Amino acid sequence: MPSVVAGAFDAVLFDLDGTLVDTAPDMVRALTTLQARYGLAPIDYPTGRSQVSNGALGLLRVGFPQCEVGFGDALHLEFLDVYAEDPARDSALFPGLPSLLERLEGASIPWGIVTNKPGFLTEPLLAALELDTRAAVTVCGDTLSVRKPDPAPMLHAASVADLDPARTLYVGDALRDIEAGRSAGMGTVAAAYGYIARGDDARHWNADAIAGDTGVLEQIVLKAVNLAA
Repeated sequence: MPSVVAGAFDAVLFDLDGTLVDTAPDMVRALTTLQARYGLAPIDYPTGRSQVSNGALGLLRVGFPQCEVGFGDALHLEFLDVYAEDPARDSALFPGLPSLLERLEGASIPWGIVTNKPGFLTEPLLAALELDTRAAVTVCGDTLSVRKPDPAPMLHAASVADLDPARTLYVGDALRDIEAGRSAGMGTVAAAYGYIARGDDARHWNADAIAGDTGVLEQIVLKAVNLAA
């Protein structure tokens, strides 16, 4: 597997759910709230957590396996309403990432977010976590007409923040993240600590590096931007 070259990058972009912020507690809570509303037993947390990177539809498909749920369906919209009522009650940056962001900011290295989460859910979450004014750029799932794995959101983020894609590192916890980053010409890191479904394996995504936990991620990122001790 290729490795991330020390000092080869000037900026870092992150996926949101399962990479930068642990949103699973609130996402799964919204699902189990909806299940209770329809008289269903709540899904177990590990199963729900593994689907959070697949968004509302991924959660609904495991929580309501008897239903065919599509984008914009009544059940999909109902889930979004429930989640939007309190998207940041228990969500937080993953352990170790507050210090990583502080190190990047202290060295004037821009960092940003490229997520498939829609803006009306992303923006209040980032505001509640006081990340909205710190990120150099935030590209949401509805910022453009396409989403990851299309590279357009990645290239749009680079353009908005005046970043060179070839010197930008992207971190994500799904195959589509790595595909989008690679297609945009960016370095890629697979966040294997994230929301990865049973049977999936980050080692098969062809990322430049794999972080099994946030401590390893911090080492990879700091090395990549030439801040390693």
